[in-house]
Amino acid sequence: MMIDRIGSIDPIQPGKKTNRSGQVNPGSQADSIALSREAKEKAEIYQTLELVSAAPATRADRIAELKEKINDPDYLNDVVIKATADKIMDAFGL
Repeated sequence: MMIDRIGSIDPIQPGKKTNRSGQVNPGSQADSIALSREAKEKAEIYQTLELVSAAPATRADRIAELKEKINDPDYLNDVVIKATADKIMDAFGL
């Protein structure tokens, strides 16, 4: 069985030259992308998860100390409550 080449390349003939200069047309527009709302939300969730995973582990001794302080009736006074409220407001930028 004989198979003929269809449109074969002749190795003796030189290839065709193109008129391309290899340079970018200065009048062309820059590339751009557009992200969907869903993609932005997923990126924000991913960033939040990365921050949480990078946070130091909770310390059981510090938690126990804070529980002790909260259970002490002398610890919770107006000064401590106001300072805590101020820190919470500062954390939220309010």
